[in-house]
Amino acid sequence: MNTKKIWANLAVKDVEKTWDFYLKLGFEPNCPPSTKELASFVVGDNDFVIHFFEENRFKTSLEGEIADLKKGNEIMFTLLAESKEEVDEWVRKVKEVGGTIHFDPKKDRKKMYDENGYYVCVFADPDGHKFNVFFNSNKN
Repeated sequence: MNTKKIWANLAVKDVEKTWDFYLKLGFEPNCPPSTKELASFVVGDNDFVIHFFEENRFKTSLEGEIADLKKGNEIMFTLLAESKEEVDEWVRKVKEVGGTIHFDPKKDRKKMYDENGYYVCVFADPDGHKFNVFFNSNKN
């Protein structure tokens, strides 16, 4: 087998709200934002695709139950930042567009960098899908 590409498929309650949230964060659309059942974005240099399907549409394709993100997460995406300042900008922008910050590196100065030199924030979108954004100070 020779897999050419992989992408993520997630469920959301409100596709329109998802379009709004990720477009405001600067994510690149993978299809026209007029789609009512799907918000799709291309992320990063390798064009990783994240599809956000309306819950009922996703459930039909999944042929099973959707994870309850209030109880836990099915996945956490990691985004690489080019600087500490860029991580801080993610924190600011996510708050501005209605996301939830779960870990803000500026809040606990003692843990600003972890033992490996990572400067990290963790956020969730309006449906609870989690992302972390990190900068590795040891690589520069």
